[in-house]
Amino acid sequence: MLPLDPQADLGRRAWVPCPGCRDDRDCGDCSDGRNCSEHWRYLIGNTGSLLHLQCPGCTHLWNHETGFGAGGLRPF
Repeated sequence: MLPLDPQADLGRRAWVPCPGCRDDRDCGDCSDGRNCSEHWRYLIGNTGSLLHLQCPGCTHLWNHETGFGAGGLRPF
């Protein structure tokens, strides 16, 4: 198991399913698209719409593309 990233901060969280442990699978709040008090992830950082996350439960690190915001080059 990996240690928590030094950038992990309880004040910076995201509610995205962890592909490592999927601990949110049986949660009613998560299934309904609400933020629950248990299944949040550390938001380590971001690069535009790409989030860098770590699960506090299994310590899995991954990137998640949100698709939000302006991306790519503008045509003009």
